[in-house]
Amino acid sequence: MKDASRANSRVMIDGPNRAPARAMMRAAGYTDADFRKPLIGVAHSWIEIMPCTMHLRRIAEWVKEGIREAGGTPVECNTIAVSDGIAMGTEGMKASLVSREVVADSIELVVRGHQLDALVAISGCDKTIPGCVMALARLDVPGLMLYGGSIMPGRFEGRDVTIGDVFEAVGAHNAGRLSEAKLDELERVACPGAGACGGQFTANTMATAFEAMGISPAGSSGVPALDPRREAVARDAGRLVMRLLKEDQRPSRVITRDGLENAIAAVMATGGSTNAVLHLLAVAREANVELGIDDFDRISARTPLLADMKPWGRFTAPDMDKAGGIMLVLQRLLEAGLLKKDALTVTGRTIGEEARAARETPGQEVVRPLATPLAPSGGLVILRGSLAPDGCVTKVAGHRTPTRSYVAKVFDREEDAFAAVEEKRIIAGDIVVIRYEGPKGGPGMREMLAVTGAIVGAGLGESVALVTDGRFSGATHGIVVGHVAPEAASGGPIALVRDGDTITIDVAKRRIDLNVDGAELAERRSSWHAPQARYTRGVLAKYAKLVGSASEGAVTG
Repeated sequence: MKDASRANSRVMIDGPNRAPARAMMRAAGYTDADFRKPLIGVAHSWIEIMPCTMHLRRIAEWVKEGIREAGGTPVECNTIAVSDGIAMGTEGMKASLVSREVVADSIELVVRGHQLDALVAISGCDKTIPGCVMALARLDVPGLMLYGGSIMPGRFEGRDVTIGDVFEAVGAHNAGRLSEAKLDELERVACPGAGACGGQFTANTMATAFEAMGISPAGSSGVPALDPRREAVARDAGRLVMRLLKEDQRPSRVITRDGLENAIAAVMATGGSTNAVLHLLAVAREANVELGIDDFDRISARTPLLADMKPWGRFTAPDMDKAGGIMLVLQRLLEAGLLKKDALTVTGRTIGEEARAARETPGQEVVRPLATPLAPSGGLVILRGSLAPDGCVTKVAGHRTPTRSYVAKVFDREEDAFAAVEEKRIIAGDIVVIRYEGPKGGPGMREMLAVTGAIVGAGLGESVALVTDGRFSGATHGIVVGHVAPEAASGGPIALVRDGDTITIDVAKRRIDLNVDGAELAERRSSWHAPQARYTRGVLAKYAKLVGSASEGAVTG
C-alpha cells in the first residue's frame, strides 16, 4: 500500500525513472532513509539587513529538528524580504507591498516544483507574514505559519521605545523640539536585537490575526524572537506539521469565513494596523472565501477595543505576551459572544477551546476587562464618500475623531509632502493629500510613516490630517486616512483635489467628502489625464499592470 503522506513526493523521487532526481538530491546530502519519508518544506525569509528576519535560519533549524523527530525529511528554502522600516520614505518603499506577492509566488513555486508533501512557512517582517499565509492558501497542502516573534523594546530616558518613536523623533528634531544628540542616543537603543517591530504595528498585527484565525498554533506568536521558549515553539511546529500531514488537515479547513472574522475581530480589539485590511482581503481571495471591505467596519462596530498597545497606547508585544497573549484577548471576545468559537485551528482544537485555556497574569494592565474597554468599538473604521467611493480605511484607536473639515495641501509624491512638513509649511487645520502612491500609481502603495511621524513629532498629530491612496505603517497614529479607492492613477476623485479645497471627515457617519460642487469636478475631470507610468521595465512595471484596487486587497491575480 502506498503511503498517503508521500502522495506528492513519491511522484518526484520513487522508481527507476526518477533516478536522475535522486542523484541530484544525493549531491545535496539526502539519503535512502530520507527518500522513504515525506518531504516537508521549511520556507523562511532570512535576510541579514534587518532585525525582523535575521534569526529565522536558527528557527528553521529547530523546526527541521521537530520534523525529523516526527518522521519527516525537511527541505529548507529561502524567500525574500523587504524592510519597511529601512526603506520607508524612499523610492525603495515601493518594493514593500510587491514583495508580499513575490513571497507567496516563490514559496508556491518551490513547493509545486519539488512536489513537497507539507509546509511550515516561517515569517518575520510585515509582508512576509501574509505572503506565507497566501502561499498556504494557494497550495492547500497540510501546513502552518510560524511567526518569528517580536523584538524587545529599547530603553530611552527611562521608558520603553520602538522604531516608531525614532520616526516621530525625526519630526521632533526637525521642529526643534529634540536635539541631534538625543536623536542619536534614541537611534542607538531603539532596536536592541532580533525580532519584528515591537508595537502592535503591522507585523504583530498580522501575527495576532493569523493566530486568531488558527493558521498559526495558539500561543506561538507572542513569544519574543530571542526568548528561550522560542526553540520549543519551533520544534513543536515541526512535529505539528507531521501530524497535520498524517491526518490530512489542510489550510482550507482553517482559512474559512469564520476564521477570517476571528482574525478581523482580533485586529479590532488590539487597535491593529490598517494594513490588516489589505492583507486579510488578499488571503480571503487566495482561499476563495467571500470577504469585502465593509465586513471590517461591521466587525469593528461590534468589537470593543481592549488592548492598550503602541503606537497609540502604552504597551509592546512582549508586554502582551507577559499579560497572557493574544489568546487572552480572544478569551475576552469569547466571553462577550463575539468569537466564532467553533472555528478549527491547526492544533486540532477549536479557537474557543484555545481561548478558554488562556491564563491571565494577575495585575496585568495590557488587556482591559470587558466592563472597561478602551473604546466600545474597534480601532479601524471604513469610510466612503465623494472622495473615496470604493472605500478607504482610518485608524481611530487612541484619539478623538470629531467631525471636522480641513484645508487641502496636495502632493503627488510622498517626498514632497515630507519636505513641506520639514519646512514648516503644514499648519493646524491642514489635510495633507498624498496621491499617485496607490497600488498602480506608486506603484507599490508606499507607507507614509516618514510623513506621519514627522507630523506627530512636530506636535501636529491632533490638528493636521493626512489622506492618501497609499498606505500607513502599523506604527502610524494620528488623523490618517489611507487606501483611498479608486486611486488617483485610476482616475479616482483624489486625483481632482486642489490646494485650498476642503475635505470633511465624519467618522460617526463613516464619510469622507471632497467639498467641491459637481460642475467644478466635471470641469477638472475633463482636463485630467492619467500620468505616464513611473516604471516601464522590471517587477514594478509588471506589478502596476497586474495589480487591482486596494479595496480588494491589492492582489495581482
